[in-house]
Amino acid sequence: MTPVDDRQHPPAEITLRFLAAPTDAGHSGSVSAGRVLEWIDKAGYAAAAGWSGTYCVTAYVGNVRFTRPVEVGDLVEVTARVVHTGRSSMHISVDVASGGPRTRSLEPATRCLIVFVAVDEAGRSTPVPELVPRTTADELARAWALRRADVRAEVEAAMAGQVYSDAGTAPRVTLRFLAAPTDVNWGGKVHGGIVMRWIDEAAHVLATQWTGSAANVAIFTGGVRFYRPLRIGHLVEVEARLLHTGRTSMHVGVHVRSGDPAGGPGDLELTTYCRTILVGIDADRRAVPTPAWVPASDEDRALDAHAVELVAIRARHGD
Repeated sequence: MTPVDDRQHPPAEITLRFLAAPTDAGHSGSVSAGRVLEWIDKAGYAAAAGWSGTYCVTAYVGNVRFTRPVEVGDLVEVTARVVHTGRSSMHISVDVASGGPRTRSLEPATRCLIVFVAVDEAGRSTPVPELVPRTTADELARAWALRRADVRAEVEAAMAGQVYSDAGTAPRVTLRFLAAPTDVNWGGKVHGGIVMRWIDEAAHVLATQWTGSAANVAIFTGGVRFYRPLRIGHLVEVEARLLHTGRTSMHVGVHVRSGDPAGGPGDLELTTYCRTILVGIDADRRAVPTPAWVPASDEDRALDAHAVELVAIRARHGD
């Protein structure tokens, strides 16, 4: 990689601004977490494509903590900034803020790190220009991205040994459908943000069935790893499984699988995996107690302990 001459290269940062529409609302009345994840992915792609000058694919989305809701009618500002580069990867911080369009006083809603990989016309990874920190703020942003990489490695190591099989008795929901032409991205595949919206929807259905109420909101989504592209026309299977319950929280693991519909569910390959945490809320948006789930099988107990371990890993790193 060669350092970038700022006079010959687009800025490392881009900001998207728009109004949150009524069609963006979830069951709580505020904008759904899935829609916010779509916005994050789109802004990240714009920053990555602008920096690399080529098509890019989402590789990872981490630690999306929803600190406050985005309301319908809000002015939304999504800022994506390249903070670190590898040979073909770009680590991008994305900040979402929102507020009333009349005052334009925007407050932070979430911040996360998203990793894109630049690819050539054959779909192979291709080198990107090196980002050289030039200010103290640049150095701090790069250090933050590198710390996030360390957390990601520890989380992925913890996830690697987990087994999800029919031996588990935990509540689960499986959604199946065909990936539609309207889900397409600029490279002819399904947009990563669309996949994340599917993840949020499956987790919401599971939480609704478990609590008996649709008043559930996602407060965290993390470890979103994209293993392979998902193609238009593929049969898609999104499986959400309850892993652990806290006093007010539901920890859910979501697997996305896809493949040729001429095959069948047994021929589907893993596309994406992540973990999301939801809470039930009352009319004043305060968290309410969640029915406790008691693991019954060895697999249940292992996954329950795994969910607790992931919380501990992030706590050790100050997340």
